[in-house]
Amino acid sequence: MQVRSSKSGITNRSEKIKVANPIVEMDGDEMTRIIWHLIKSKLILPFLDVPIAYFDLSIENRDKTDDKVTTDAARAIKLHKVGIKCATITPDEARVKEFNLKKMWKSPNGTIRNELNGTVFREPIIIQNIPRIVSHWDQPIIIGRHAFADQYRAVDLKLPKGGEVSLKVVDPETKKITEHQITDLPNSGGVVMGMFNTNESIEAFAHSCFQYALERKMPLYLSTKNTILKSYDGVFKDTFNSIYQSQYKKEFEQHKLFYEHRLIDDMVAYMIKSNGGFVWACKNYDGDVQSDVVAQGFGSLGLMTSVLVAPDGSFESEAAHGTITRHYRAHQKGEETSSNSIASIFAWSRGLKKRASLDNNSALDDFAEKLERATISVVESGIMTKDLALIVHKKPQVPRSAYVNTHQFIDAVEQKLHQLTRPINPKL
Repeated sequence: MQVRSSKSGITNRSEKIKVANPIVEMDGDEMTRIIWHLIKSKLILPFLDVPIAYFDLSIENRDKTDDKVTTDAARAIKLHKVGIKCATITPDEARVKEFNLKKMWKSPNGTIRNELNGTVFREPIIIQNIPRIVSHWDQPIIIGRHAFADQYRAVDLKLPKGGEVSLKVVDPETKKITEHQITDLPNSGGVVMGMFNTNESIEAFAHSCFQYALERKMPLYLSTKNTILKSYDGVFKDTFNSIYQSQYKKEFEQHKLFYEHRLIDDMVAYMIKSNGGFVWACKNYDGDVQSDVVAQGFGSLGLMTSVLVAPDGSFESEAAHGTITRHYRAHQKGEETSSNSIASIFAWSRGLKKRASLDNNSALDDFAEKLERATISVVESGIMTKDLALIVHKKPQVPRSAYVNTHQFIDAVEQKLHQLTRPINPKL
């Protein structure tokens, strides 16, 4: 970890907003790493005097440190309470070969989520001139993803010769072993998976969702398939209901809000028909899938915020998309790119808003609001990257004049942000 200050050598602005406590910055990979550095140098450091606890989560450094840097970053978030993360590579076989990695390291997002035991909330960034695929979604749909365990910490096996498969449970007190037969696979073989969750994590998930819904003044839905997974999903359903009835129902009703459980298939149908305006609590895998569905319905995965809220108050914001590899390959060849930086900008703004809230720093909160307003207003003025221009024009190709390149977009936001933050001269 490196703790840096932004005091010197950045800008000639007479005053910067003083930030008392550090934010944890996690650098990333490929095109998003380039975007990240542009955002930091043009939109953050010229305006803020902020201590930064820096961690390099590039795939090369994760490999060099045997991925210890990722765990260190997560623990730093626990310490400082606010983290801001760039998109990173989760290596597959091809990436292991490309970077000559020691092993196929786990998803850094998954590592951080499991370390913090938090809930991921993903919300669309609504921009008026960007058409929505689901045109009647005029209010946000916020996906609350239980970012712990289930398929993401499961043991899955290939059994090419088949065989009997059972689940062994050892009583922690008596050490008595109970076996539950899963199946008897035929000689042709098959696959099996064992996954888990904990009562503690499910309870924390419920509290995070109820609190976030109250904060956003939106109703809350939980979706499961408890009719099939009567025990597993039944615990999610029963835990949410118990906590709601005993701790949150009165406050929800005071704000004319409600909580409801629905089967996942029913909830998907309702989502498509609705106008939005609710928080949807999903199990880990469901949240992974449905957040991408919602993103596309609102226009683009590049127009989504993603924040992780942990039970101890720790908070992490990140870009919800990947590292934009195709654009990075073009950049390496010296070709022009038009990469959407909005989600990365909002990763910074949402993290700064949280720091402002924790520190009671109204000037910082105002700056974060203006950063988001500057970004949205630039797009609404007609200045946008190619991916958004394609959506606006509803064509497979658009002329070069319809969009700006990666640097030009961030420069336009920078110019607008300077306008919004310029001190007002009372003599004028």
